[in-house]
Amino acid sequence: MERYEVNKVLEMFETSINDLEKALNVSKMEARISELNDLMQNPNFWSNPNQAKAVTKEENQLKRQLNFFKSLKNQYQDIEMWFEEAKEGTDSWLILEEEIEDLKEKIENFEIEVLLNEEYDDRNAILELHPGAGGTESMDWCGMLLRMYQRYAQRKGFKVEILNYLPGEEAGVKSVTLRISGEYAYGYLKAERGVHRLVRISPFDSNKRRHTSFVSCDVSPEFSDDIEIEIKDEDIRIDTFNSSGAGGQSVNTTYSAVRLTHIPTGIVISMQNERSQIKNKEAAMTILKSKLMQLELEAKRAKINEIKGVKSEIGWGSQIRSYVFQPYQLVKDHRT
Repeated sequence: MERYEVNKVLEMFETSINDLEKALNVSKMEARISELNDLMQNPNFWSNPNQAKAVTKEENQLKRQLNFFKSLKNQYQDIEMWFEEAKEGTDSWLILEEEIEDLKEKIENFEIEVLLNEEYDDRNAILELHPGAGGTESMDWCGMLLRMYQRYAQRKGFKVEILNYLPGEEAGVKSVTLRISGEYAYGYLKAERGVHRLVRISPFDSNKRRHTSFVSCDVSPEFSDDIEIEIKDEDIRIDTFNSSGAGGQSVNTTYSAVRLTHIPTGIVISMQNERSQIKNKEAAMTILKSKLMQLELEAKRAKINEIKGVKSEIGWGSQIRSYVFQPYQLVKDHRT
C-alpha cells in the first residue's frame, strides 16, 4: 500500500467515525446509560424481575456499543500517529497495513449493526424452512439451506437450536424450525424471509436433467413469556400424536408430540423434539406468541387482508433469491 493510498483510507476512516458518532448520538447514549444506572441503584429495582431484566439488557447493550465505538476511535488515532512515524518497506509499515485492514473490517461490521435499529432487531430469531414445488428435490434443497443458515449463524457467533425437525422420506428435510440466539440475530436474518429457488443438475435424476426447486423461509423475532399477548384457551386447538423419526426411550410410543392450531389466524405449530409433551407445548406456545406478535407488527403497517396477501406460493414467480448452478453459476437477489 502506497503512502497516498493510506492517506485516502485514513480520510475514509475519519468520515465513517464521524458518521457513526452522529448516528449513535453519543451524548444522548451516555445520558441514557446514566439514567439506567440510577434506576438500577433503586432498592426496589428487582421487585419487577421482567422490567429489571429489560433495563439491564438495555444498559449492557448501550455500554457495549459505546465502548466499542470509543475503541474504534482510539484505534484510528493510534493508526494516524503510527502513519506519521512509519516508513514504506519497513516492518512498521507492514504492521500499519495490518492495523488498517483490522480497523476497516471492524468499522464495516459496526456500521451494519448501527443500521439495525428497528424495534425488535436485537432479539433472537425463529427461522422456519418449508420445501415447496419439486418433491424430493425441494426437500434436499431445504436440507442445504438448513446447513447454510447453521454455518452462517456459527460464523456470526450465534447459538442455533433445532426446535422442530421432520426429515424427508428419501432425502433432505420436510420441515424445520430453528431458534437462532445472539445479539441482533433477527436484524441480520429478517431479510431472508421469502422463497428461495435452486437451479441445478439433479443428483436424483438418472438422465442428469436440470431441475428447479423452491423452499420458503419465514423469520420472526422471538418473544419471551413476558410479552403481553392474550391467547384465549378457546382460540387454541391442541392435538397430540406420536413423534416421527428415529426412536429411542419410547419417543415413538408415547403421545409426546404437540400440534397447536390458533383458530382465528390459522397458524399451526408442530413440536416433537422433546420427549416431554409439556416441554413441546411450552416451546410451541413461545413460537406461537412470536408469530402473533409478528402479525401485530405487520398490522400496524397494513390491513389484515393485505397481510394475507404477503403469503406467496412456494413456486415460480415468488422467489426473492435464485441460486443457479447450471448452465452458469450465479446467486441473484430479485429484490435488488
